[in-house]
Amino acid sequence: MATVEKMPMLQEGYEKLTADLKRLKTERPLIVDAIEEARAHGDLSENAEYHAAKERQGQVEATIADIEDKLSRAQIIDPRDLSGDKIVFGATVTLLDEDEKPVKYQIVGQTEADAKTGRISYNSPLGRALIGRSLDDEVEVSVPAGDRYYLVSKIEFI
Repeated sequence: MATVEKMPMLQEGYEKLTADLKRLKTERPLIVDAIEEARAHGDLSENAEYHAAKERQGQVEATIADIEDKLSRAQIIDPRDLSGDKIVFGATVTLLDEDEKPVKYQIVGQTEADAKTGRISYNSPLGRALIGRSLDDEVEVSVPAGDRYYLVSKIEFI
């Protein structure tokens, strides 16, 4: 029997997924109305509005199923409840790059990741390289642009 893998995420990620799910579920009846209206226009084989509405319906249903799956497997983690000297999911880490320039990242779930805002997935190359590391550890990461080297200078649980 297959085991269901938990999906770690922060509370705000869970709330965002829940809001997306609610929005999509309210879109469902509008799509059905659009399909009915397009059907009333006659010949379905050449009816672009009908095909577009049916395609959108398929996309929405697939997205709803995906979000419901993620929410059912969600394991909500509050970083403020964590402590320790090792990098774990939810930790905010300050790294020094090769030029001694500090960069700050929070280790988050896949659905919450946004590198532009300093949030990286625990499954990303850098996220995987950081998990389990301690203060003053050197980290080597292979990325498409080449190998990068970092020094862990600070670990916070905020």
